[in-house]
Amino acid sequence: MSLTINTLGIVGAGQMGSGIAHVCAAAGIEVRLNDVNEERINGALATINGNMARQVAKGSMDEPARQAALGRITGARSFDDLAGCDLVIEAATENEEVKRSIFVALCRALPPETLLATNTSSISITRLAAATNRPEKFIGIHFMNPVPVMQLVELIRGIATEDATFDSARAFINRLGKTLTVSEDFPAFIVNRILLPMINEAVYTLYEGVGSVESIDTAMRLGANHPMGPLQLADFIGLDTCLSVMQVLHDGLADSKYRPCPLLVKYVEAGWLGRKTKRGFYDYRGDKPVPTR
Repeated sequence: MSLTINTLGIVGAGQMGSGIAHVCAAAGIEVRLNDVNEERINGALATINGNMARQVAKGSMDEPARQAALGRITGARSFDDLAGCDLVIEAATENEEVKRSIFVALCRALPPETLLATNTSSISITRLAAATNRPEKFIGIHFMNPVPVMQLVELIRGIATEDATFDSARAFINRLGKTLTVSEDFPAFIVNRILLPMINEAVYTLYEGVGSVESIDTAMRLGANHPMGPLQLADFIGLDTCLSVMQVLHDGLADSKYRPCPLLVKYVEAGWLGRKTKRGFYDYRGDKPVPTR
């Protein structure tokens, strides 16, 4: 029997976790937001407050709804504070070992009926589920970034995911007013299986000197009608995340076409991860972004 999600736990108060908290609280769901760093929880709450204020200014949300939504989000200092949740979504960094360790610890704190989900953009749902004591209650719910703006959610079941878990997750996504697409559990699912090799190819195009950062992004914006150039998009996603997805594709599918571009590796090694570190394919430290190549 499917479960109605009224209380949601989120592990990870970064860009994705805060975005998920935002849309869920706005849809009337009680949210408990956890992170290893309490400052990140406070930062996420401030970000959500600011983003909702912008929605009020645009007329897409009224002030009473904003106040009510903010009142539904509370910080959770430990996994024990998530014990009363119907569903807990992991939205930590795109690293399989980190995610597996989170799920092992979560399972010790949560009652057996609590559903578990991961917001991974590329890692095997079946493998992550195997780290838990409830693989039949485990599912992939992959939100797109930025969550309040992007309409799509990918739903991915592992080999052991029960129909009731899938039905609960589908109803949850529908309640948020999002559109879902169902993917099989293959590396990077649908969106990133197609998107990240395109970004990686754009980096190769830069690496081989075919075009500059500016010419590549302009070509794809105006020549393919993309809202954002692929290198600009890579900076927005985070070059470390782009690299980790390409590594999952390369390792999981063993095809040389998924080999991460050496230039992408070099930028990540330099700590130039895009917008979040103020430098990537563009330098964001001035008044406007300046290409770094």
